[in-house]
Amino acid sequence: MPTRKATATWEGGLKGGKGTFKGESGAINGQFNFSSRFESGAGSNPEELLAAAEAACFSMALSAGLEKNGTPPTKVETTAACTVQAVPGGFGITTMKLNVQATVQDRQEQVRPDRSGDKGGLSRVEGAQGERGYST
Repeated sequence: MPTRKATATWEGGLKGGKGTFKGESGAINGQFNFSSRFESGAGSNPEELLAAAEAACFSMALSAGLEKNGTPPTKVETTAACTVQAVPGGFGITTMKLNVQATVQDRQEQVRPDRSGDKGGLSRVEGAQGERGYST
């Protein structure tokens, strides 16, 4: 897979500053600030971007696995909830909860991924059964 890039710029101090981000393709861009990151203010935040990336990767990987299994989906919808917290040495993804709805051959199934023991990172699914504790 190719390496993809994004750029983020922050101007000012932590509480009074503001930031912008954009992907190299131009398809994603937005603003963020202290309020959007640590409170409920308008704008995006890193957790939202990480959750979107994980949801997109998991949906595509599950679709590929189901297709490889001979049961291609007509729709896969994944909602991800990402939590970043202080960990030894800095900050890291401490939880990534996924809720997955997949429609396969006119059947709708709820997938409950088990992320226990997972250290974060992007999804990988092979066949109908996935690695790292995912199940369909």
